[in-house]
Amino acid sequence: MYERPEEYAKYWVEQAIDFYRLVGKDVALAEFSNSNGMFVQGDLYVFVLSPAGIMLAHGVNDKFVGLDFLGVKDSDGKTFNKEIVEDAKAKGSGWVKYKWYHPRRNKILPKLAYFQSENDLIFCSAVYSYEE
Repeated sequence: MYERPEEYAKYWVEQAIDFYRLVGKDVALAEFSNSNGMFVQGDLYVFVLSPAGIMLAHGVNDKFVGLDFLGVKDSDGKTFNKEIVEDAKAKGSGWVKYKWYHPRRNKILPKLAYFQSENDLIFCSAVYSYEE
């Protein structure tokens, strides 16, 4: 469907926003946090942040919901969620690179997240880079 993996992340965010507009905030956030739901496909899933950096939905770990992710750092010490929130406020949408642990490969890999703000939500999805 797409030539570049990052296009999937952008598409996933756009689909999540369309779903949110259709069903409303509560139903959408519940679905985005359902690890067996329609917004989890392999390594690709949706996560949603508040403008304050609170995780409102997470496709693979619902224990993250309600936690402050603004200060979470990647393996290089980058506060990537803070960057997402700040850029979402300033630009509305964009991309952030960071490094994250890949559980199936048991190592840290580069990741590229696409984010887009809609009302009081920041919709995000990210893809791993498998190039080494």
